[in-house]
Amino acid sequence: MLDRLPFLIGLRYVRAKRRNHFISFISLTSMLGLMLGVAVLILVLSVMNGFDHELRTRVLGMVPHTKIEAPGGLTDWQPLAERLMERQRVIGAAPYVEQQGMFSVSGRNEGAMVNGIEPEWESRVSIIDENMRHGSLDDLVPGEWNIVLGSILAQRLGVGVGDRATLLVPEASITPAGVFPRLKRFTVSGIFSVGADLDASLAYAHIDDMQTLARLGDAVGGLRLELDNLFAAGSETRAIINELGAGYRGLDWTYSHGNLFQAIQMEKRMIALLLTVIIAVAAFNIVSTLVMVVTDKRADIAILRTIGATPRSIMGIFIVQGLAIGVIGILVGVVVGVLLAWTVSDLIGWVEGAFGIQFLDAGVYFISNLPSRLIWSDVGKIVSAAFVLTFLSTLYPAWRAARVQPAEVLRYE
Repeated sequence: MLDRLPFLIGLRYVRAKRRNHFISFISLTSMLGLMLGVAVLILVLSVMNGFDHELRTRVLGMVPHTKIEAPGGLTDWQPLAERLMERQRVIGAAPYVEQQGMFSVSGRNEGAMVNGIEPEWESRVSIIDENMRHGSLDDLVPGEWNIVLGSILAQRLGVGVGDRATLLVPEASITPAGVFPRLKRFTVSGIFSVGADLDASLAYAHIDDMQTLARLGDAVGGLRLELDNLFAAGSETRAIINELGAGYRGLDWTYSHGNLFQAIQMEKRMIALLLTVIIAVAAFNIVSTLVMVVTDKRADIAILRTIGATPRSIMGIFIVQGLAIGVIGILVGVVVGVLLAWTVSDLIGWVEGAFGIQFLDAGVYFISNLPSRLIWSDVGKIVSAAFVLTFLSTLYPAWRAARVQPAEVLRYE
């Protein structure tokens, strides 16, 4: 019976109405603090996980995991692509010609990177064909000088499907009449949207047209490779270059977007640390609650000691009471946090639609919506950390309660 005593009395103290309303207020504050800390930490980590996932699937779905290039271009790229496809980690390869330029339409000028692609090969290394808003990559026919623009780029230029845009490249053409900038008029045949900053800075044309514009002849700028694990891009790129030998160079995605990914990971760790401190503050509020409860219940403790309760049992009573307060706050926080993590994207979308505002502009940020991805292992870590902090916060008040001397307390009762 005495073994169950700490558990039963501890839970009764949680439910009991106290004469000292300040103690009840502090208990409620501790519970609400834990609830808010846990809920906010789950929500923020879910949003950071969403950003990380969107970076991998959207941005890195359009950016090559690895590029293999050679000075002057690759003249015999198909055998090389088939050779690289035999590697275990390489799951896709496609040729490309990159050309930095500026589009000009009716006085509007926008810089962009134009990728010359082979439509049949591009789907092996990119998600562009899955994100076409208008038109299709199949409309990129050699010699017709069609082009596919990102949605933000097309909006800034004020063009749609069927309109024409002039591309100026930073190279000069020498003619008998003098030196003129090289330019070409394209017909917009499609518009894509991946909801990322690439919508404002990327365009696609057929590789034959870009070879002509760049005066590469039959050569291509290089090969884009898709890997089964993007985090192995660095080691795989080095292995490929070592195998191909001198005359080749490789660039993986970390050169262009590695800093962004590292920044997201660092921000996730720092935000988790800061919010854990908030949980710690709420958990250690339980210390003050239990200290006041111990002071208020000194007579009860003395009576329990006189009827045979051990100091260990007295400690158990207040540990149970503190854990009960903490567990209720943690569980409610988990429920609230999980619900917010599941619905925050829809809530933000509703607010944007209702008030006509946009929180994330893809032209400024890397994505245009607020993503959220709940990972249950993160929830488990948060719950474990909050529970440990709650348990630690009960030890000192429980130890003080166990040191109460019955004779000294009952002498004046």
